[in-house]
Amino acid sequence: MMGIYKAFVASILLAVFGSLYAADTMEADDFVDEASAKGIAEIESGKLALEKSTSSDIKAFAQQMVDEHTATNERLAQIARSKNLEVADEAELMSKAKKWILQLREGESFDEAYAKNQVASHENTVQLYRRAAQDLEDPELKAFAGKTLPVLEHHWEEARQLAASHGKRD
Repeated sequence: MMGIYKAFVASILLAVFGSLYAADTMEADDFVDEASAKGIAEIESGKLALEKSTSSDIKAFAQQMVDEHTATNERLAQIARSKNLEVADEAELMSKAKKWILQLREGESFDEAYAKNQVASHENTVQLYRRAAQDLEDPELKAFAGKTLPVLEHHWEEARQLAASHGKRD
């Protein structure tokens, strides 16, 4: 009787903690989708800043975002294709990315809004890559996330500096 009870308790614990573990793991295709969409959002926001900004530091940062996130997305797509993971086309990625692309609020200058947007979007992207670097089971994607993370953290720091210099001046 005690053996049945132990087996029952063990199966309950396995079910509960196994599902908790599964909820904490990140699937490779989910990472590819979200990271690609966030990359497209950075690229498109950067292009918009290149058109609309009058600040040389904003334009330099925006060009850096276009260049570096384009290269990152290309590398991510290359890895994904080598693993037969579906990579969304640019139109689908743009649709997903729209929620992250800059929205001007009344009373904000373009530069102020762009800088704030970059802080928030890079914070979210850094969190995604940190989680991927820890939780992805695919070793190549996990290594990609870990290698890319310091670059994204640097972008985040640069964005915070831009936000500080382009914030509201009362």
